Amino acid sequence: MSNRKRNLRIIQISLILLALLIIFFTYFQNQKSEKADIFSAETEKKIKELISKKTSDEDIFYNIEYSGLDLAGNRYILRSKEAVNSKENIEIVNMRHVDAFFYFKDGTVLNVKSDEGKYNNKTLDMSFYKNVKANYGDSQLFSEKAEYSNAKSFLIVSEDVVVEDLRGTMFADRLIFDIKKNTLDIYSTSDDKVNAYLDIK
Repeated sequence: MSNRKRNLRIIQISLILLALLIIFFTYFQNQKSEKADIFSAETEKKIKELISKKTSDEDIFYNIEYSGLDLAGNRYILRSKEAVNSKENIEIVNMRHVDAFFYFKDGTVLNVKSDEGKYNNKTLDMSFYKNVKANYGDSQLFSEKAEYSNAKSFLIVSEDVVVEDLRGTMFADRLIFDIKKNTLDIYSTSDDKVNAYLDIK
C-alpha cells in the first residue's frame, strides 16, 4: 500500500472517529441539559415534599377543572388548584383553592370562591368551606360555608353570612337560594338580624 493511500485511510478513519465523538458529546450534552431544564431545584424540592406528605390511599391532582350542566339546565365550571381523591370513596373529591362559576339561563353569573371544597362527581353536589366569597350581579356575599345541591337546585349559605349590596349590608345565619324558582330565603335566629323573603326575579 502506498504512502498516499495509507495517509488517506488514516484521514478517513480520523474523520469518522471525530464525527462519532461530536455526535456522542452533542447527544450527551443535550440529554444533560434537557434533564436540567425540566425542573428547577426549587420545583423539584416541592415535588419531593408533596410526595413525602402523600398518604398511600390518596391521589393528588393539580389545576383540575370540572364542567357540565346541572339538572336545571344551567352550565357550571368548577376549578381547583389542588384536589385529593380518596380511594375509599372515588365519588368525592376534596379540593383546595376552589373557584366555581354558575351560568344561569337568564344570563346572570354566580362566582363562588373558597379555601376548601368538596365535589361529588356522581351527584354533582358541591360544598365550599372557609373564606367563602360569592359575587352575583352587584352583590357580594361572605360566609364560612356554602352547599350546592344539584338534585334540589338549592344553594345554601351558612355560618357568619354577610351580604353587601348597593342597598346596604345584611347579616344572616343562613341563606337558601332556589335556582329553579329564582328566589332567596333569609333566616336568622338572633333578634338583631333580619328575617326576610325576597323574590329576586
